[in-house]
Amino acid sequence: MNGLDAVLERSRELGFLGPGPVARHVDHARGFAGGVDAPPERFLDLGSGGGVPGLVLGALWPDAEVTLLDAGERRCVFLSEAVDELGWSARARVVRARAEEAGHLPDLRGRFDLVVARAFGAPAVTAECGAPFLRVGGRLVVSEPPADAEQHSPRWPESGIARLGLAPLREWREPFHYQAFVLERPSPELYPRRVGVPAKRPLF
Repeated sequence: MNGLDAVLERSRELGFLGPGPVARHVDHARGFAGGVDAPPERFLDLGSGGGVPGLVLGALWPDAEVTLLDAGERRCVFLSEAVDELGWSARARVVRARAEEAGHLPDLRGRFDLVVARAFGAPAVTAECGAPFLRVGGRLVVSEPPADAEQHSPRWPESGIARLGLAPLREWREPFHYQAFVLERPSPELYPRRVGVPAKRPLF
């Protein structure tokens, strides 16, 4: 993964990756694969930012179609350059859009086997913005705070995610902490709501 390592080092230099060595970000990204039983045909990285976990999973699953979604112009320019550098132009696309708007586009809504999200937003925001991209049976996989972080209430109440068609599927803590959900029925057309509304008026 030398080419990918170089891309991610540049991502960190541009300020698109958080602290710590690139290898740690790669390990964290690869951990998302624990939420699926087989490589997806197509997946979407929600708020791809510096390309983690999307680029890492794209390297792990060389036959998958990859969609990297982000609202930031600079990040999307970087992601587009990364796709070209890695030679993925035939199977990867970068979409610059807010998730609340992209979730209603016919070529994106209900199209994906897997949606991954790392530090995209609060649970209610991530669920509302992520679920509409999934086909029925598809999975939403998110990274979680450290397992020992103090939590006073459920982060993903079943009654809340059920409004979006989601149900809990799996939780694991290796190499980091993750949650997976499955879309049991199509997410209602109402969701996601207008830009900013999921955060201002969360469903749960």
